[in-house]
Parts: sequence; structure tokens; C-alpha cells
Amino acid sequence: MENGINKGYLALLTIVAALGGLLFGFDIAIITGAGPFIEAHFHLENSQLGLGFSFASLLFGCIFGTAFAGRMTDLYGRKNILLYVALLFIVTSVLTALSTSFTMFVTARFVGGLAVGAASMLSPMYIAEVSPAKTRGMLVSFYQFSIVFGILISYFINFLLRDIGADNWRWMFFTGVFPSAIFFCLLFLVPETPRFLFKIGREKDAWNVLKKIGGESLANSEIEEIRESLKEKKGKISDLFKPGYKAMLVISILLAIFVQITGINAIIDYAPKIFLTAGFNIDAALFATFGLGITNVVFTFVSIYFIDKLGRKPLYIIGSTGMFLALTVLMLMSYNGHFSGMLVFISCIAYLAFFAGCIGPVFWTLVSEIFPNKMRGTAMIFPVLVQWLFNALMVWVFPEMLKNFRTGTFLIIALLTLFQLIFTIIWLPETKGKSLEEIEKIWSKQDVSHEL
Repeated sequence: MENGINKGYLALLTIVAALGGLLFGFDIAIITGAGPFIEAHFHLENSQLGLGFSFASLLFGCIFGTAFAGRMTDLYGRKNILLYVALLFIVTSVLTALSTSFTMFVTARFVGGLAVGAASMLSPMYIAEVSPAKTRGMLVSFYQFSIVFGILISYFINFLLRDIGADNWRWMFFTGVFPSAIFFCLLFLVPETPRFLFKIGREKDAWNVLKKIGGESLANSEIEEIRESLKEKKGKISDLFKPGYKAMLVISILLAIFVQITGINAIIDYAPKIFLTAGFNIDAALFATFGLGITNVVFTFVSIYFIDKLGRKPLYIIGSTGMFLALTVLMLMSYNGHFSGMLVFISCIAYLAFFAGCIGPVFWTLVSEIFPNKMRGTAMIFPVLVQWLFNALMVWVFPEMLKNFRTGTFLIIALLTLFQLIFTIIWLPETKGKSLEEIEKIWSKQDVSHEL
């Protein structure tokens, strides 16, 4: 217990919720190393859009999972829906591994996307709603760490199982059963969030959770803030189009678009393909991809350390600048016909370091904290759904783009990253150190939508 905060209990809540992020990262990236083997097994060598769809099918499922979970969590709670999400992770890991046709494979991946989409919204929401204001940025950033740790685990499994035979890709997907089962079991150790408990009339239970997290003083102050924020009638989607809230909605959607069209999941998913294009053999390509996973994990700690010190906006500016420079190097190498060797690897490492250290954790923190209590679950549907939509489209078309106009591909992504930088400088708000209720008051009192 430090400054009234029960750090052990808060860590338990954060770690359990963040396991949803680990499964998110695992399911997104396990196909990375499996991709070359799936391409051969389903004879997709002459259909790059078909290969892209095998990757993107899960992401299209994420769109529907987000839409479903957003409404359900406002009705039935964060924890209850996460339990169903964990079960869905288990079932789809098995079905993907047992796929006997390409249709069955992409269908299983699509259904798995329902779980990933739901987890992508519910896990950071849960963490945001149990976190004290002064540590919320760091704790929600831990969710991003769990994503990249899940990615690293999947890369390691890909590399470990690469030589076990023709069905190696099936075992890669089946391993997802184990973290999913752990997540399901551990969810029984944590409570519902205090803000949802208060909203459904269980005020004493909400106060008890807050007391266990931070003592009576924190519980009393936060329960009053929650009571004030929920005095108004239940929020409607139409409320998001009112002055102030409209600016919040537009900013969150633009952040969601930029976080995907600047190429992060194209680089992560197709890293082996990029390295094979650069002249690496399959073993070297998978090993280099594992190096990207380590970079992703290490630099996520940078964000966790600095997000509540420097703030959200400075990190976004630094990250966007670094990503733009790394993509520019890749574009110039491709243009000059020297897209090969270690410089490609180093540029990809630099790109990923700036994203993991600055952009990824900040994005999920912002979208989990800027919406009002009375409608957070419903409102978060918009940015989370949009980022999944653009994620799916980017991953679907990237192999075809890389094949037909490699230089143009990196040029387009670099320019989009530059636009993200400009947007950040002009419009991104700073929410560092403010409670969820304080952030809500700022938006509701100001009409900043005219600036957009």
C-alpha cells in the first residue's frame, strides 16, 4: 500500500484485464510466421489478394466484435462479456487449427476476430475504469504491453515450430488455447468495474471496490465524481454529435484511422514477407521478425514510463516523426533498387520502436479515457470499430501493393504518417493527470468542434 493505493490489488486487476490484450496480440500475429506455410498449403502463391484476405479475415471479424461488445458491455458489464470473449478465443483457436479448407480457415479466423475486437475495447476500458487518475496512463499502457508481448510470444512459437512438418501452421494456431484458458480462469478473481456497478445501482459494491483499490479517501472522492457524471439521463449515441462531444468523437475517429493507415499492422503481419523480399531466407526472415517482436516489447516500456510524465501529445509527436523518417528510408532504398540487407531490418526496427514507444499505448489510453461515463461502452465502438476497419483494409491490400509498386507503398505510408504528425500538433488534446470525470467536464463545457 503506497499513498493509499493498494498496488498489489491494482496490479492484479490490470494484469488480468490486460490478458485480453495478450490474446489480441497473439491472434493478430500468429499468422505472421504461419503465413508462408498457409500460402503454400492453400495454393495462394498467385493470389496476393487471397493471401491478404487470409490475414484480414480476422480483422473484419474484429469490426463486428467491437460493435457487439460495445452495446453488450453497457448492458451486462465489462467482466461478464470478457468471460464470453475468453471462451470464444479457446473455441476459435481449435477450429482454426483443424481447418480442412480455405473457406473453413477464413471463417474460423473471422469468428476469432469477434473475440479480438471485443477484447480490444473491453480490456483497456476495464483498466481505465479501475485506475486512479495519476497512474491511469501507465496502467492502460500496460494493456499495449500485453498486446506486444502476445505478438512476441506468437513470433517465438512461429520460429520454434517452423520445422516440425507440413502441419506446423496448425500447431501454431492451436497453442492459442492455453493463454485463452488462463485468461478465462483468472477473470473469476476480479470484480466488475466500480463505474459500471454504480451505474446499475450497486453503489455500495462500487465503493467497496474503490476502497480496496485506494482506501476510503479515494473511494469517497471518486464515488462523488461518478455520481455527478451519471446524474444526467443515460447517454445516447446522438449526444456524441453535440458541441464538445462532437470534437471528442471526430478526434477519436481520426486517431483510429491514422493508427492503422500509417502501416503498423502491415509491417507486423508481413514482416517475414518484407524480409524475404529483401533477400533473407525463410529462417533468417522468421528470426528477424522475432527481433521486431523484442523491439516491440522493449520500447513499450518506454511509453509506460513516460506517458504520465511527458503526456500523451508529446509522445505522439515524437513517435510520428520517427516513424516518418524510418518509412522514408525504406522508400528511398526501394526507389534506388537497394531494398536488401540489414538496412531494411534496421529501418523496420526503428519504425516499430517509435510506434511502440510513443503511438500504440497512447492511442489506446486516449480512446479509453476521453468518453463520458454514461456512454463509454457505446461511444468507444466508433474509434475501435474504425481502427479495425482500416486495419483490415490495410492488411488485405498490402501484399498486392508490395508486389506491384513497392516504392509507392512506402511513399504513401510515409506521407500518411506525416499527416498524422500535423494532426497531432494542431488538434490532439492533452489528458495527462485528469480523472475521467474531469476530462468529461472539459469536453462538455467547450465547443472545440469548429476547430476541426
